[in-house]
Amino acid sequence: MSTFMGKATIMDPDFGTEAALDRLLDAAVPHLAFDGWSPALLKAAAADSGLAPGLVAALVPRGAVDLALAAHRQGDRQMIAALAATDLSALRFRERIAHAVRLRLELAGPREGLRRSAAFFAMPAHAAEGAALIWGTADAIWTALGDTSRDINWYSKRVTLSAVYSSTVLYWLGDDSPGAAATWEFLDRRIENVMAFEKAKAGFNASALGKALAGPLSFLGRVRAPEPARDMPGHTDPR
Repeated sequence: MSTFMGKATIMDPDFGTEAALDRLLDAAVPHLAFDGWSPALLKAAAADSGLAPGLVAALVPRGAVDLALAAHRQGDRQMIAALAATDLSALRFRERIAHAVRLRLELAGPREGLRRSAAFFAMPAHAAEGAALIWGTADAIWTALGDTSRDINWYSKRVTLSAVYSSTVLYWLGDDSPGAAATWEFLDRRIENVMAFEKAKAGFNASALGKALAGPLSFLGRVRAPEPARDMPGHTDPR
């Protein structure tokens, strides 16, 4: 430890990057509902965390936007760990997906904080990164549930689950039902729609028309998913 402008700050080079980032994120939570992902939040979180200013700048070089990205990815990691520690064998596959989505929402913290995050990533300057986060969450869920597809299905599964997850988030933000029961019913309906689509797709592929188009569309069979990152399924950034 050392002091910077009279306040104790963490300067130890052995203090791990992930631990430091987690400390900064924990310090940001109480300020999120009031300040959103803003310079004011970052300043307050940095002060409360006790991290040295230079370390904070290295952890989140773009400031609040990097902190917001890190917060979402932290939630994905927590979800993966929780799923790995849970026996889901008694659940049908659609129930496993619903459980994972619900778990991810519950790990997002206070609803006002998630509302702030949704508004932040809806801004044009951050929309592309927000979409990438949703895709990463969908990928993390499918990977955690044992998806082994590496062809075009890898993409279609993540596209549909991204739509389910994002629509459920928006529904949840406006849900005032006891225990968010209406949200979980909404989630079940969205997943039912996805499963119906997958069933219809399988039926089409087995039909005469589907077989007739198999040749012209055979190039889709050559589409391959990217190799997963070593540190975490679905993400190339370790934060």
